[in-house]
Amino acid sequence: MSTVRPNTECHAGLDALYRQHHGWLRGWLRHRLNDSADVADLAQDTFIRVLLARTADTLNEPRHYLATIARGLVIDLYRRRSLEQAYLEALALRPEIHAPSPETRVLILDSLLAIDRLLDGLGVRTRAIFLAVQLDGLTYEKAAERVGVSVSTVRKHLARALMHCLLFDDA
Repeated sequence: MSTVRPNTECHAGLDALYRQHHGWLRGWLRHRLNDSADVADLAQDTFIRVLLARTADTLNEPRHYLATIARGLVIDLYRRRSLEQAYLEALALRPEIHAPSPETRVLILDSLLAIDRLLDGLGVRTRAIFLAVQLDGLTYEKAAERVGVSVSTVRKHLARALMHCLLFDDA
């Protein structure tokens, strides 16, 4: 029976990286965030990403690498909060009797975030065309007029968007 042994070399590299740069990273995050809990969470999430990527021992510029990961996490945090705020504002307009349960609200918000990440991977024009056809229900001709392109361009962008949706990996 074989056993899986942890990669102690990888863990040693991560441990050293963490000890040398954790304080610096928290300070870097503190300048961008107002909440100490967010700072702590994002610092830990940054190091989790490094652990999962198994790159701790191969970094030439660790602070630049950590800042790049943390910057993406800060953007994700603000995006999530903005989307959540817009969702809550939309919910507030509905009669209370039609308000979804807390569990359903979480599921809806998670779905909205997944859709947002999916659409973020599309180019600006492709996203505009995709939303015009799929969300607004425009015909290809009307979408072409709205965006200022030909119908064949609309078809190309929709094909690109649909292929992106099929191949999208949320991992």
